[in-house]
Amino acid sequence: MSDAPRKPMNFSEAPETKVETATRRPAWFDNGVVETPLEEDIFEAEGIDAERRIAETGTLKPARRFPFFKIFSGALGVLVSMGMGLWIDSIVKDLFGREDWLGYVALAAVAVLVLSAIGFVARELYGLKSLTNIQTLKQEARDAARSKSRDDAAKTVKALSAHLSHRPETARGRKALEDHAREIIDNPGMMALAESELLSPLDEEARRMIANAARRVSVVTAVSPRALVDIGYVLFEAARLIRMLAFLYGGRPGFFGLIRLLRETVAHLAVTGAIAVGDDAIQQVLGHGLASKVSARLGEGVANGLMTARIGIAAMDLCRPMDFAEIRRPKVTDFLNVLKDASKTPR
Repeated sequence: MSDAPRKPMNFSEAPETKVETATRRPAWFDNGVVETPLEEDIFEAEGIDAERRIAETGTLKPARRFPFFKIFSGALGVLVSMGMGLWIDSIVKDLFGREDWLGYVALAAVAVLVLSAIGFVARELYGLKSLTNIQTLKQEARDAARSKSRDDAAKTVKALSAHLSHRPETARGRKALEDHAREIIDNPGMMALAESELLSPLDEEARRMIANAARRVSVVTAVSPRALVDIGYVLFEAARLIRMLAFLYGGRPGFFGLIRLLRETVAHLAVTGAIAVGDDAIQQVLGHGLASKVSARLGEGVANGLMTARIGIAAMDLCRPMDFAEIRRPKVTDFLNVLKDASKTPR
């Protein structure tokens, strides 16, 4: 094979073939098409109105209607309060007309009634405020993780530590945050440290509460003779579990606060998707092929236990002052072994 260099050569490209296309002459058509003005186009108007509402409120919400129900309930409350006041006044006057000491006893009872009503209202307001503080802390933690200012993260961590300072489980975590807070320079790392140090022991306790509640519901509903008893006990255990989780994470819900938590938990379940328990899910607990051999009551107990666990996880999402990021969010399948052990009890 020769190593002589190759002489340069030139090549001629093939001539391009031009394709002649006939140009279309401009024309116009009149087929009775009528252009709708912008101010008369209902679809365009709806789009502009939606954009305006998003720009003003940050979200697309329906327009506020006149609050007829609130006015009605407020007027009814005023009338009921005035009627009760007149009724109490008439009772006190009648008792004074009979005996003076009866009138003084009635006055003392009215004073106790007023003081207890003030205490009840104050406790309910404090409970609602504590639930609002949890949601505020959660939003501040989200903003601090995205913020570029380290002061935002430090302020949020300080507020979170103060919120959980009454829990003895967080003492070690609060001390660790004070020792290592200056070593972390980025906000996501600071929030991850706060979550792992402050909330990990509370999350373990919350998992234990959910597991115990699911076990109790599974056993009780499996052996109860009436469906009405099942429904009542599930509702009782769910309300008790939600209240315990709220107290665990620093909330102080009263009567109306508990109602608010129940409503928000149901809404959270509706958004995230309610648990669907079928024969496959029961087989994971009882074993393959065994679900078709056990009694229907045992299967219902397992299903109710799984539903209670799902409610507990939803309440945990609402009551936790931070979103799950560093710590894995619990799943319903995490409590299957608990229900498997509980399913062996009733036979």
